Amino acid sequence: MLDQAKTPILSALQASSQRPHAAFYAPGHKRGQGASTQLKHLLGEKALAIDLPELPELDNLFAPEGVICEAQALAAEAFGAAQTYFLANGSTCGIEAAILATAGPGDKIIVPRNAHRSVIAGLVLAGAMPVFVAPGYSPELGLVLGVKAETIAAALAAHPDTRAVLLVSPTYHGLCSDIGAIAALVHAHNIPLLIDEAHGPHFTFHPELPTPALALGADLVVQSTHKVLGALSQAAMLHTQGDRIDRSRLQAALQLTQSTSPNALLLASLDAARHQMAIAGRALLSDTLDLAQQMRRELTTIPGLRVIDSSAVAAFPSVSDLDLTRLTVDVSGLGLTGLEADEILHEELGVTAELPELRHLTFIVSLGNTRADVQRCVAGFRALAERSAAPLTATAAIAEQLSVELDTSFAQPVISPREAFFAATETVSAQAAIGRLSAETISAYPPGIPTIVAGEVITEEAIAHLSTVKQQGGYITGGSIPGVEKFRVLAQKYQ
Repeated sequence: MLDQAKTPILSALQASSQRPHAAFYAPGHKRGQGASTQLKHLLGEKALAIDLPELPELDNLFAPEGVICEAQALAAEAFGAAQTYFLANGSTCGIEAAILATAGPGDKIIVPRNAHRSVIAGLVLAGAMPVFVAPGYSPELGLVLGVKAETIAAALAAHPDTRAVLLVSPTYHGLCSDIGAIAALVHAHNIPLLIDEAHGPHFTFHPELPTPALALGADLVVQSTHKVLGALSQAAMLHTQGDRIDRSRLQAALQLTQSTSPNALLLASLDAARHQMAIAGRALLSDTLDLAQQMRRELTTIPGLRVIDSSAVAAFPSVSDLDLTRLTVDVSGLGLTGLEADEILHEELGVTAELPELRHLTFIVSLGNTRADVQRCVAGFRALAERSAAPLTATAAIAEQLSVELDTSFAQPVISPREAFFAATETVSAQAAIGRLSAETISAYPPGIPTIVAGEVITEEAIAHLSTVKQQGGYITGGSIPGVEKFRVLAQKYQ
């Protein structure tokens, strides 16, 4: 057992910032002495004084032997990993490195259609070919769900030469797939299971939260420590266990995807977040769960709102659990879209959601929230409901309009996302784009799943779906050209 009360990076950074010396190293502001007055007023002199490079006493992120090595070992023990790597470029660099470490040019990797854009970036970097699997989708809830174990089994049977499986669990809405069952299937093929657990770094520290993916057999897990714990934005961790991941290749991949000048404040915040959770995590998360449950109970009493809870998703075979600190509120019964409700709450009522969508607002309740926050949120929704005169049947009407048919085949692009990225392109009209290969990955919200992936054929149905979502108040992301009138396609035509 290691001493979880220690904070190696944090303590070394504090000591280094207080050491009197003449600084002839980067960054140029020299411990704040040369920083602008405005920046000093905003951040304070103490924050600038600890913006230090990789001095000898602060260790080297890519070849750690001192305080970073010690801090990562403490984190591995706290989070239940065999080895932990600190990430200063967010979960994005961790996902990219995970793909680079397990698949190369032409190799197949099974990924869900609702994967984060960092997965597509990782595929571009590695040259790997995705085998897409469809997550569950509930038109009645308007939510993308988890991925069924049966879906992964069928994909592995259809593509036995797959090199790895990557899943998102939990989703942005806190929905978890059956990672234990999926891990058993994947390991039967002797390949690694990679989990984008960006929204689940807190799972390890409280029994009322979903079981963490590492405990269920995942080989590699990437977590955004900043999303729900106490680390600074952009600070994340990558955890591994077992022998299915080549550690030397992973280390090399992380050197490709991370900055050679990692911010010391980010690394220290990871050290501090681990310390906080190891020492007081259960108590802090008990309070957080109490707040979330209070907020859920009070919002449920407001006419026109539907708060997604465990009972709403329990019947779906693709969902094994729900993170109760994640609150997703369907506001369509108020006669408003989630985007409209978010604008009013944010600009007029002093309440800001994490994720506004066409039907929903999703809130992250974390250890940083207070009862005053909950009261303000509930009061904001009550004010919103008082403005609404919409019939409650609006929810069903919107749900029917936004029904989405997900492709359940194990589709692959015609060419890899990497080939599409480097290919010559041209911009054409929507009509002319039909039958051409897309140069971009374009998603419609809802449901947030890419409608078109770079390297795929653009179909008339895909364009019609994008147009319908936009007309109904949703939004389209990923394309370099606004709207759905023009598309960027590969200049070369493929048969």
